Amino acid sequence: MSWGTELWDQYDQIAVHTQKGIDFLEKYGHFVDARTKIEQEYASKLRRLARNYLPKKKDEDDYQFTATKAFKLMLNEINDLAGQHEVIAENLSTAVVSDLTTLVKSMKDDRRKFLQEGARIQAQLTLSLTTLAKTKEKYEKAFGTSERALEAYNKADADLNLSRADVEKQRMNSNIKRQQMDDSKNEYANQLQKTNELQNQFYNKLMPAVFQSLQDMDEKRVKCVQNFMRKSAQTEQDVLPIISQCLEGIQRCTDAMDEKEDSMLVIEKYKSGFVQPGDIPFEDLSTVDSGSGNSSTTTTPQNTPSEKKTSILGTITGGKIKKRSGLLGIFGQNKEDFSELPPNQRRKKLQSKLDDLTAKISQETAARDGLMKMKTVYEANPALGDPMSIQGQLTENGHRLDKLRSDLRRYQAWLEEAEGKGGPGSPASTLSSRTNGNGSSPRRSSVSDEVESLSRSASDSSVNHHKNGSLVTSLTSQGSSNSPESGLGNSHLSLGPGGALGENFQDIDAEEEFFEPEPLPVLGRCKALYTFDASSEGSIPLEEGEELWLIETDQGDGWTRVRRLNPSHLDPMPEGFVPTSYIDTTEMFEQPQPV
Repeated sequence: MSWGTELWDQYDQIAVHTQKGIDFLEKYGHFVDARTKIEQEYASKLRRLARNYLPKKKDEDDYQFTATKAFKLMLNEINDLAGQHEVIAENLSTAVVSDLTTLVKSMKDDRRKFLQEGARIQAQLTLSLTTLAKTKEKYEKAFGTSERALEAYNKADADLNLSRADVEKQRMNSNIKRQQMDDSKNEYANQLQKTNELQNQFYNKLMPAVFQSLQDMDEKRVKCVQNFMRKSAQTEQDVLPIISQCLEGIQRCTDAMDEKEDSMLVIEKYKSGFVQPGDIPFEDLSTVDSGSGNSSTTTTPQNTPSEKKTSILGTITGGKIKKRSGLLGIFGQNKEDFSELPPNQRRKKLQSKLDDLTAKISQETAARDGLMKMKTVYEANPALGDPMSIQGQLTENGHRLDKLRSDLRRYQAWLEEAEGKGGPGSPASTLSSRTNGNGSSPRRSSVSDEVESLSRSASDSSVNHHKNGSLVTSLTSQGSSNSPESGLGNSHLSLGPGGALGENFQDIDAEEEFFEPEPLPVLGRCKALYTFDASSEGSIPLEEGEELWLIETDQGDGWTRVRRLNPSHLDPMPEGFVPTSYIDTTEMFEQPQPV
C-alpha cells in the first residue's frame, strides 16, 4: 500500500500526520532524557545514602558485631547497586538520547525538504491550470468577437442600400476576427495539452514520489522508536546480572548475622576481668564499743578504700562513684598505658597498640630498605643522583624507627604487666601492683612526667621556676627531688599559701586514684588554619579546617592548649598544645563553660 496511490488527494492530512509523528519522536526523546536524569539522581542519592551511613573511623570499634558488619557490607552492595544505575543512565544518554536528538533534527529537515518539493510541484500545476483558464477565456472572447463580426458582414452583404466598399470593410473585419479566434483556439489547445501532461505527471509520478518519501520517513520514525525502546530495555537487562549479584550479596550479609556470636562479642568487649564484690560484713557497733578497752578483742579486718573501689570498678555501683577532681585532675587524662581501664579491656587496647606499632615498624623498615637501595644505586652511578641527598631521609627514618621500637618495648612491658598482674581473681593484687615500696602511687609519678611534658618551653619553665623560687624551696623541703610533688615546680599551677602542696597530695583520697578527672572548662572555640603534625610530647596533630575547644590561651610562648570537639576513645591525645599561629579563635565565651 502506497500513500501516493491511496492518499493522492490527502496531501494536507499527510503533512499534518508526519508533523505529529516527529512531535511524538521528540516527546519520546524528552521522556528518555528525563528518565536518564532520574536514574542518575537516584544513583547519586543512593551513593550519598550509603556514604552517610558508612561507619566513621571513630565508630569502627562498634562495627565488629555480625549485625553491624552485615550492615556495612550491605552498604557496600548498595553502593555497587548505585553504580549499576549510573551505568543505565550513561548508556541511555549515549545510545538513546543523543541518537534520538540527531534523528529528530534529521527528520525535521527531511520533512521540510519533501514538503517544499510537493509545494513546488503543486505550484507548477496551479500555474498551468491558471494559464489554461486564461487562454480558454481569451479563446471564448475571440470566438464571440468573430461571430459578431461574421454576423455584421452577413447583414451588410444582404443590405442593398450599403455600398460595395462598406460590405468589403465588413468582410475584412470578419476575416481578421476569425484569424484572431483561430490563434486563440490554437493557444488554448496547446496550453490544454501541456496542462493535461503536467497534471498526469503530477498525479502519477511527481506527487507519488513526494508521498513515498514522506511514507518512508514516517516508517523509519516508527522503526527507530522500536529500536530505541529495545535499546532501553536491553540496557537494563545488561546490568540485571550485576544487580542480582548485589541483591544476593545483601542476602549473604543477612545470612552471616548471628545473635549468639554478637552476645559473645559483647562479653568479650566489655568484660572487665574483676570478680563480683563479696558480701558486706556486718559491723556490730555495740561489740566494738564494749570491746574498745580490751586490747585482746579481735575485729574483722576492713578492706582499704582502694581495694573497695577496685573491686567494684566497672560494675553498676562503680558507675555512681564521683570522679576525681582537684589538682591532679588536670594531668590525669589519656594515659598511655590504659591503666584506667579494667584488665581485659586494657589488654585489648595494649595488644591493638602493639599491632599498630608493628605495622608502622614494618612500613618504616621497608622504606629504609628502599632508601638504602636507592643510595647504593646513586653511589654506583652518581649521574642518577647524589647519595648524600638520601642520608637526611635515612637519618629521619632511623629516628622514627628508634621511637617506634622504644614505644613497642614500652607497650610490650605494659602488656606483660597486665597479663601477669591483671588476673580476675585479685583486685587487691591490682592495687598492690600500682603501689611502689614507699607507698607512693606510680600514677602520681606519671602526673609529674605529664607536667614536665606539658610544660610549654624551657624558658617558660625557668621563668615560672624563678617566680616561684620560694615556693619550690618550701616544696623541696617537704619531699625529695624524686617525689611526685617535685615535678609540679615547672607547671602553670598556682599553689596555695603556706607551701601546703604536699599536704594537699596527702589529703587526696586514695579511693579516687583509679578514676578519670573532670575536664578543664572551655574558654572558647577555635579553628585550625593549617595542618600540624605533632612532633613533641604534649602537642596534638591538627587537620586543616578542624574545629576545637580553646582550653588555655597563649602565655607568650607561642603555644595554645586545645581539646577536640568530639574526642574518640581511640585517640590517645584528644587534648594538648598546638602552635598559636596555626589556629584562629572564632569565639570567646564571657565565662568558662563546662564541657
